[in-house]
Amino acid sequence: ADLKGHVTSYNLKMAKPGVLRVLAASLAIVLLAFGTALAHYNEDEPIRVHLVPHTHDDVGWLKTVDEYYIGANNSIQHAGVQYILDTVVEELQKNPDRTFIYVEMAFFTRWWNEQSDETKDIVKKLVHGKQLEFINAGWCMNDEAGTHYNAIIDQMTLGLEFVRDNFGDEARPKVAWHIDPFGHSAEQAAMFAKMGYDGFFFARIDYDDKKKRSDDSTLEMIWNPSPSLGEEAEIFTGVLFYGYGPPPGFCWDVHCSDLPIQDDKRLFDYNVDERVNSFVKAAQEQAKHYHTNQIMFTMGEDFQYEGALQWYKNLDKLIYYVNKATKGVEVFYSTPSRYVNDVHNANKTWTVKTDDFFPYADNPYAYWTGYFTSRPALKGYTRKMNSLLQACKQIESVGGTGSPVSSMTLRHAMGVDQHHDAVSGTEKQHVANDYAKRLHIGQVQCQQLISEVAVSYFSSKSAAKLPDFQFCEYLNVSACPGSETDSFNVIIYNPIGRKTPRFFQIPVKSQMLSVIDKNGKTVPSQINTVPDAVKVVRGDRGDAPYEIVFSDTLGPLEATTYFVRPATKAVSMAKEALEYKPKKKKQDTVVIENDAMALTFNSTTGRLMMMENKLSNVKSSVDQQFFWWNASDGNNINSSQASGAYIFRPNGTAPFMVNVGNVATISVVKGPIVQEVRQTFTPWLSQIVRLYTGFAVAEFHWLVGPIPFDDGLGKEIISRFTTDLESKGVWYTDANGREMQKRVRNFRPTWKYNNTEPVAGNYYPVNSRIYIRDEDKDVQFTVLTDRSEGGSSLNDGQLELMVHRRLLHDDGRGVGEPLNETGRTGEGLVVRGRHLVVLDHVQNSTVLHRILGELLMLEPVLGFQPNEDTYDDYVKKYYTSFLEMNTDLPYNVHLLTLQTLEAPISQLPQNLLLRLEHQFEIDEAPLNNTVNIVLDNLFSSFKVTEATELTLGGNAELSKVHRLHWNTMKGNERVAKKSHRPSSSKSLKGPNIIVELKPMEIRTFNVTVAFN
Repeated sequence: ADLKGHVTSYNLKMAKPGVLRVLAASLAIVLLAFGTALAHYNEDEPIRVHLVPHTHDDVGWLKTVDEYYIGANNSIQHAGVQYILDTVVEELQKNPDRTFIYVEMAFFTRWWNEQSDETKDIVKKLVHGKQLEFINAGWCMNDEAGTHYNAIIDQMTLGLEFVRDNFGDEARPKVAWHIDPFGHSAEQAAMFAKMGYDGFFFARIDYDDKKKRSDDSTLEMIWNPSPSLGEEAEIFTGVLFYGYGPPPGFCWDVHCSDLPIQDDKRLFDYNVDERVNSFVKAAQEQAKHYHTNQIMFTMGEDFQYEGALQWYKNLDKLIYYVNKATKGVEVFYSTPSRYVNDVHNANKTWTVKTDDFFPYADNPYAYWTGYFTSRPALKGYTRKMNSLLQACKQIESVGGTGSPVSSMTLRHAMGVDQHHDAVSGTEKQHVANDYAKRLHIGQVQCQQLISEVAVSYFSSKSAAKLPDFQFCEYLNVSACPGSETDSFNVIIYNPIGRKTPRFFQIPVKSQMLSVIDKNGKTVPSQINTVPDAVKVVRGDRGDAPYEIVFSDTLGPLEATTYFVRPATKAVSMAKEALEYKPKKKKQDTVVIENDAMALTFNSTTGRLMMMENKLSNVKSSVDQQFFWWNASDGNNINSSQASGAYIFRPNGTAPFMVNVGNVATISVVKGPIVQEVRQTFTPWLSQIVRLYTGFAVAEFHWLVGPIPFDDGLGKEIISRFTTDLESKGVWYTDANGREMQKRVRNFRPTWKYNNTEPVAGNYYPVNSRIYIRDEDKDVQFTVLTDRSEGGSSLNDGQLELMVHRRLLHDDGRGVGEPLNETGRTGEGLVVRGRHLVVLDHVQNSTVLHRILGELLMLEPVLGFQPNEDTYDDYVKKYYTSFLEMNTDLPYNVHLLTLQTLEAPISQLPQNLLLRLEHQFEIDEAPLNNTVNIVLDNLFSSFKVTEATELTLGGNAELSKVHRLHWNTMKGNERVAKKSHRPSSSKSLKGPNIIVELKPMEIRTFNVTVAFN
């Protein structure tokens, strides 16, 4: 049983086809031992075998996306996507029965743009004739653990719009295909359903789960992943039997060594009878574990079909001889969508799954939970670029006409970066560098676009023209050439659709400064010194000795100017913070506080010891510490499995302290805007704990690296919070930044958990937040993250998050190198990140974690301009702000998307893509109410005159999409097919265009606009 689960999953990331063949053959032997006691297919009817020719083309992994497309760097891996598409198109034309599916639009668009009109016409005929079918059809096959839902929707939209624009509505993909991602998220399933897909297929689930489902014939099911959306989010879901490869012995790619079909009796080695018999046995074996007489064989693997003739010639023969030889098995070319339709027509009743498929393990000692944290700098950069991209698209929508740059470069880069071997951190180092390079190119173009639009608007008051903005990429280490001058402006854009309070911390060279807002009023501010640990990391990128801290409330989609000038009056000057190092005395404590929260630190250990929410009168002991898990090097009694890019496997169940006693030296900063405790645990690990005035939220800014490895030990660094809450083995993590998932220690809802790895087996992806509750006290302790991390609650009252990893061994899953990022200096990667911590009653926490999650998701954009004008002189020549929304959205509604339908644009668009999201779940009172939003005059630059509702992917009118409905089991009773929520039958026209939003609902519209 263990071997079956191990082989089915493990082979998918092996680079050598020969190894694949051996593993698959072993799998077939093991499967024969499973028995058929719970099988449900009708043995009196023929087994119908759907052959699905396909290739799985990673958008970067061992090679970069361009190397894979071109076929370069084959010393690493032989793969050339352009040749796959060339030869497949040629072979499909030879036989109208042949089929092929393609998934990754990042590759297909490259190929498409190189083709002649004649070739494009041929391809269109193949698509319209259903020989070539687009499946999934996002820009990539995205990861499901480290990806944020905003970025998933964007990358899917990018690919789906390409299919629609080039092949029409009839080519709309109807099946989701995630055959390689390492675990599967409930939110991903819900989004696929809302995008109009009828089915969802994948290969990787836990080895024990796979065994049980095989035994029970429940490898196919109805997944109902969202309590809030209910049946609207249901989707037929299937787990592939042989991973995503062909049955053992039937791989006919140029890189495979399986026997071809030799049907010429004049030659030696005639083998038709043997080939037919082996194939029939494989079909009969698979059918025993499925619910209908329809089964699907995936005929292809990674980067196959470069020589498509070899595949199709053998498949043609296989179909002919099997159908000729037996009536018990029918075999034919097919696609996943045809398969789903045939399964649906069988009118069976299906079990229902409501939880997710995390974490994934391919054997008892190999939990793929390390990649939840792998490459934390790339994960953080990806989240930062998602935020910038949303702001860029918003500004482009209202003022991007005529610009030589657009958001499209960053859209493409972000689309590639969501790939399951990109943001996941499971790629080779040079490929990770390539992903970051692409993001940076897109970042620069979006920054240029934002600057052009803002400068154009601000300068429209007179003939004077402002210079372009400067953008500071190292603000997180207090480096910014644009602010390290005597006098400058900072222009701040808020991409959130409501008034938003924000705090800003900007490096400066003087203490004698003041901040003036758009109306000429002085903004209270504070001067702090730059922390010593930050100066070390900053190096030669800046030398500002101070930071100026101020706060303000920004309007919805507002760009506003702040003037930082030498102070002329003592009353207007930024207040210098009090900084001191407390003496270490037993029983002494250090307290930082505001009117909402107090944090108490032990002056001897330097660690946090108590949190108090003054507003809610909630108090808890909280001990926050850093530890490191010693990564297994594979030298273990139970298994030779090492920790690596994919797999987290610690040596033992107790982590190591980062120093003796986990003691930190501390200094304290107190001022009117922010109070801080600055902790130094080791030269490579420090932290700043902050309380901003008026906020019941503690910020933990951690700085980790270079992780030392001179002792020959791989290290996986965690931040652990230990409270006095009674959490009873339960905690909650988010699914891709949206709905929360209940986690129970050492437990799985649908099968008996085998606790062979008590640490790694209890780790789950934390995309944006994790929390525990004490139900008796009505208290919740929540930690929000600024990037995806792995997290757990290994003991009651405790949460931990893995923030960084440095490993010395490969984990044997194909990437072929240790996860040892050497960083800018070559000594090791340094990462700085942020955790927001909330202690409050449960209902208050629900509101706070949703609002804070939105603030972390969409950070303000800051641009800098050296400027010495007085405020009065400046406003004579320039505007100081613009506001793109007339009305604040309520707290439970988020403006998810505002973008042009194409880019760049030469004139004001007549149509825009708009998404509005209800960001509370159905049980998250008090903001779980249905909300109505009037679109007509929501925005200040334009009026919405008409709105046509689309699927979530933005590629089809919702009224024209009719998804399949399925019979399901509730307990032991059958529930007949039900209708989903009725789709809009026509466009909504003004005046008074009202959009209703229910909990967790995202509604997507093509809006017709009239600019003012």
